[in-house]
Amino acid sequence: MIRPETCKVVVQFGDPAAAPTAAPRTRVNIEPGKVEQGLLKLVLTLVELIRQLMEKQAMRRIEAGTLTEPEIDRLGTTLMQLEDKIKELQEQFEIDELNINLGPLGNLL
Repeated sequence: MIRPETCKVVVQFGDPAAAPTAAPRTRVNIEPGKVEQGLLKLVLTLVELIRQLMEKQAMRRIEAGTLTEPEIDRLGTTLMQLEDKIKELQEQFEIDELNINLGPLGNLL
């Protein structure tokens, strides 16, 4: 069973002064109206991560010689279009950077 005193993260709603102050904890500030932008940033970050992984895999396959020229062209075009769409959505929703800080593990991207 999870007990409040064992939690390492406090999700804060409302007045920050009302939050418990017994031990320093990581805080996640949730503000109404910014939830959608935060969710979109998370989704775009994951899509960008997958795009980067696909690009690296494509490079490995090209170097190994397992792709034909038409496949290479189609793959390159698709990855460029995906990158452009991600940047377009970033600009449209005013998201400066696609990265997530994973604490002691560092940044995701």
